[in-house]
Amino acid sequence: MNKEFLEALEESPIIAAIKDETGLQKCLSCESRIIFVLYGDICTIPDIVARIKNADKLAMVHIDLIQGLSGKEVAVDFIRQHTLADGIITTKPALIKRASDLKLFTVLRFFVIDSMAFDNISKQLHSVRPDVIEILPALMPKVVSRICALSKISVITGGLVADKEDVISLLDAGAKCVSSTNENIWFL
Repeated sequence: MNKEFLEALEESPIIAAIKDETGLQKCLSCESRIIFVLYGDICTIPDIVARIKNADKLAMVHIDLIQGLSGKEVAVDFIRQHTLADGIITTKPALIKRASDLKLFTVLRFFVIDSMAFDNISKQLHSVRPDVIEILPALMPKVVSRICALSKISVITGGLVADKEDVISLLDAGAKCVSSTNENIWFL
């Protein structure tokens, strides 16, 4: 994993995840060095990323949520060629492989909704090597602990984090960081 990205993960136990312009404005003044971009389209994403980079932060684009981009590898090429993004977030292993080839940081996102989804994590990690994985929803410390034990890759948790107590329980369970769209969490 790239040293800059690893250091940012170590220094930022809370990652600001932005879903709109208001979140973009607020995240620029938070302590998180990593920003997860969960909104935009092919016309606006270059500007969104540039604003984050101008604030001296790492921009990770959730490529699955950018309107106008497909779930194909060419979408990763677009992000690499037309934005200053440091990396991508996706649920698609093929996009992780392409992003790695292009030297972008990678976050493979998993929705752990049942035991089949849990079992899928181990299978996916044998076929693709993201820099980190993200587990949603976050509020399952026992499950997070089990995933951290089976994965040699650092784990980020996100989704439904409401307060400092949630953040502490997830970090205690072994998560490297907690991502949140809850702006109150960013400033803990």
